[in-house]
Amino acid sequence: MNQGQEQFYNFILERVQEGKQDDAKALLSESFAKQADGSFNTEYMENFIPRMMAILKPECIEEVQNIMREFSQNMKH
Repeated sequence: MNQGQEQFYNFILERVQEGKQDDAKALLSESFAKQADGSFNTEYMENFIPRMMAILKPECIEEVQNIMREFSQNMKH
């Protein structure tokens, strides 16, 4: 896990619903593995985002969506 991934990991875990930390850790590990093997793409992001949104605290969803949207737009460049 690189420094950016570690920051994102900690950022997300602070915003996950109680009892959903293991789900978040699994999703994040999956996404980091895809980044490492080169299969992390827009199609994967479209699948990943709804799964992550489902386990976030309701009051944190908009904040995380904005971060993910920004990341997704940077991927397209």
